Amino acid sequence: MICSTRISWPLALVVSLAFSVQPVDVLAAEPPRPLVVGHRGLMNLAPECTLAAFRGCVAMRCGFEFDVRRTKDGQLVCLHDPTLDRTTNGRGNLADLNFAEVRKLDAGSRFDPAFHSERIPSIDEIFALIAEQSHGQGLFAVDLKEAGDGLEDRLVRLAEARKILDRLLFIGLTIESPDVRSRLKKASPQAPTARLAATSEEITSVLADKDSDWVYVRVLPTPDDIRRIHSAGKRIFIAGPLVAGAEPANWKKATDLGIDAILTDHPLDLAKQLRGNSANER
Repeated sequence: MICSTRISWPLALVVSLAFSVQPVDVLAAEPPRPLVVGHRGLMNLAPECTLAAFRGCVAMRCGFEFDVRRTKDGQLVCLHDPTLDRTTNGRGNLADLNFAEVRKLDAGSRFDPAFHSERIPSIDEIFALIAEQSHGQGLFAVDLKEAGDGLEDRLVRLAEARKILDRLLFIGLTIESPDVRSRLKKASPQAPTARLAATSEEITSVLADKDSDWVYVRVLPTPDDIRRIHSAGKRIFIAGPLVAGAEPANWKKATDLGIDAILTDHPLDLAKQLRGNSANER
């Protein structure tokens, strides 16, 4: 979601930049724009955790977050809840149905009849969408609702096959389980992982964790925390009540601090706010 910025330079400044012995980095003081990540896709305009919701995000040059679960026969699919009742016309536990049975369910009509043809997507379908339609842009957060029994390795292999591993961020069970992070890193050292820092004091532990690339926070860090995290070569992902809703004031605070990615239920509103900020800086 980063666009180029045009700045009208006064002639005197251009001359001073051209001949100064010490280069002047005028833009260094401005933090980069955070990556926008749509929670369960474009969930306010399309049924959550469906390809329709995810396509909406990538069409708007936003990333998205999606959940990973297994069917009875071990296929990896995207569904937030362990049960089918809330978002589909099915009943009971997802884990009690095999993949063929799951694919017969309607995952769109409960949101709106216009989406009656939407199905619970496989994870490989989501990876294919990212690879083919996201134009090389965006961050895609993989929320592991289950783990173990080879799940981490399978996810990494699917992502590698689609050449998108470096554009993912593993969250969910990843942020609190050292075993999950270890298995992801064993599958590939390049698998991007996050670890939760519930308080400012916990940031030090995350920075020392070799299996964590991102610091996952639910509160706004201090400017000093931000500097420590970035100086350690890690990045910051914020989620939770402060930013999930329509929270323009908190979005601005996170942006001004230099947080790297924001997970929200309102990705288009956040993206519009960020674009507006860039326009005002021109």
